[in-house]
Amino acid sequence: MEKVDGDFFILPDKTVPLVEPSLALKEWIKMKFLNSLKNKKLSKEVCLLRVDFNVENEDLERWQKNHKNIPFRIQAVLPTIKFLVNRGARVVILSHRGRPKPAKLVNYKKFSLKPFAKIISKLVKRPVQFIDFNLGTSDVQKLTSILRTSDVLKIFLLENLRFFDGEEKNDSAFAKKLASLGTFYVNDAFAVSHRKNASVAAITKYLPSYAGLRFEKEIKNLKIVMKKPKKPLAIIIGGAKISDKLGLIKNFSTGADYFLLGGGIANTFMAALGTPMKGSLYEEEMIPEAKKILKTMPKKIFLPIDFLINKNRFLDIGPKTINFYNKKIQAAKTIIWNGPMGKFEDRRFAKGTEKIAKTIFKNKKAKTVIGGGETIASLPLKPNVFLSTGGGAMLEFLAGKKLPGIEALRNKK
Repeated sequence: MEKVDGDFFILPDKTVPLVEPSLALKEWIKMKFLNSLKNKKLSKEVCLLRVDFNVENEDLERWQKNHKNIPFRIQAVLPTIKFLVNRGARVVILSHRGRPKPAKLVNYKKFSLKPFAKIISKLVKRPVQFIDFNLGTSDVQKLTSILRTSDVLKIFLLENLRFFDGEEKNDSAFAKKLASLGTFYVNDAFAVSHRKNASVAAITKYLPSYAGLRFEKEIKNLKIVMKKPKKPLAIIIGGAKISDKLGLIKNFSTGADYFLLGGGIANTFMAALGTPMKGSLYEEEMIPEAKKILKTMPKKIFLPIDFLINKNRFLDIGPKTINFYNKKIQAAKTIIWNGPMGKFEDRRFAKGTEKIAKTIFKNKKAKTVIGGGETIASLPLKPNVFLSTGGGAMLEFLAGKKLPGIEALRNKK
């Protein structure tokens, strides 16, 4: 094991300017919500339910061993599954997993959704039928017949959609085949709604379509921090790439009171200021953009003043930065957080992320939204914050961009 340097790298105290006026916020989106069917009997209906089961095998195995912490993305969609089944609907669950190449399926087991059938069955206390087939015409007809007539089976799980070429191409023919299995469609996969995929966008052309219970929570919570944030508004941004989060910074340039930066994103800004990065993670190609931001924007960005370093690499924010950031967080009444403060997967460099998390949880007066797979993976679930299932989707939504999954539901006649 590498020895962590015992001292901290201290930077001069700098308060750095930020970003131009934000993009105009869009009017609230109009769409149909699944909750509107709460008084309806759905016993003659077959729902195609798009979820996000993009969960690593290690996380599944961890839950299967102790049954204590349900993987977050599975937990998030359970209310929607129960809502549909309790009202008599048959449910066909659609999801992707990983990035398999359909033409060259290697390590099929790694990407298969088959393990989720037993997991969902255990959690909802109902049998779940796994379906592994090639969506040929005869298969569709056979499955459609089963879905319409089965009195015993209520929940079906279709194999990984990315095993099919048409999914990521948003192919209308593939979407139409999927749609033929059901009588209505529900999107409860906010985390993939920034992807223009067949099961997210094109499918809404062929079926009555609704936003699921989790999807509704996502957009309503994100809308609050976008349109009606209580002040001060603190935005905490970490992770590797500034390019992923530039839109968020720009869209909140006038609305946010301060931005607290960590991880590779902070490193890129410091590189723009001339700080030697040596072996630290940063985006060299984004230095011109960072310089532009630093020159033209008001003083809202705060960079770390000390770091935990190892072999000349900045791997976590230091104690002075933690104390300074915590004071800002304690004063905030709205908080948005996306991305860890350092290389948190290594326990030696997780303190910055953990200390920031504890301060956020203690600030119960603040409306708080946390998103991003890495950030969520580092935190225990707590009731006083909203944990978004979206990483890229959350960032694009908060950047004011149009998400294909939302637009497909919003434009549905």
